Amino acid sequence: MEIAHLELLRELADRGSVTEVARVTGKTTSAVSQQLRLLQRDVGAVLVERSGRGVRLTDAGLALARAGTRVAVAVAEAEAEWQRYRRTATGTVRLAMFHSAGEILIPGLLARMTGYPAIDLITDEHEAGEKEFAPLTADFDIVIAHCADDGVEPERSRLNVLHLLREPVDVAVPLSHPLATREHVSAAEVIDEPWIAFPEKFSLGRILTAMATQAGRPANVLVRSTHLPLIEKLVAQGRGVALLPRHSSGERAPGRFALLPLTGVRAGRCLEALSRPDRAARQAVRLVRDALLAEAREVGKSSVSAA
Repeated sequence: MEIAHLELLRELADRGSVTEVARVTGKTTSAVSQQLRLLQRDVGAVLVERSGRGVRLTDAGLALARAGTRVAVAVAEAEAEWQRYRRTATGTVRLAMFHSAGEILIPGLLARMTGYPAIDLITDEHEAGEKEFAPLTADFDIVIAHCADDGVEPERSRLNVLHLLREPVDVAVPLSHPLATREHVSAAEVIDEPWIAFPEKFSLGRILTAMATQAGRPANVLVRSTHLPLIEKLVAQGRGVALLPRHSSGERAPGRFALLPLTGVRAGRCLEALSRPDRAARQAVRLVRDALLAEAREVGKSSVSAA
């Protein structure tokens, strides 16, 4: 049984396609299939079977893929231990983030990483719904994800999940709105307003759904968007109200719109850093994750001080 063959099986478990495994490993599809057949012969069990036009792992294949993950983690931990012994940290770390998380975390993260010149940090922006972040960990070492803090967690059991911070979500109203001077509002007081909303698969979209459920009537959604500057502009122009993340939008609110805490509904989103277990064990990735957590804590502290 070769470690390289286990790695292919693990990639197939994560990606679900021999074609995708071939793409990321730089092999041909026939070469990947042949090596998987060699692995099946070595272990004496069927690991992969046909499923429609594609393939899927059998129970034996899934068990061996999990074993492959443990092997990959052990190798990464050994390499990390050696780098710590030599007091070095090198390598490329690829990080995916969504726009508003990048806005509040990436500038400070880059400043912190100047102390590690041998680590090449590459960032890429991806707007995604709650369930769409986990697949990104196949291509990125760290994925900054969001989820509503209503206790319904997306499936991430196979990933290393680092909680970064909880960001409160407020109701944004135009400064001319009768409620603009209030200290807080309830769902019933604003649900009938015209809404500029996030798609329902996003954490802020789920919060609006919860508000509608509590108020007993649906929200009147005029526009759906994930682009915060557009949403903020429409609110400032008096086109409607919106749910906005406090850290991300707070600096742009004065003189444009009011942010009102919501009562009666748990309104917040959690920001998390997701990684495959073996990648989380890499020394360079550990250092980036540590810096990301430190920056998130700083954001949280500055928000409390401002309040």
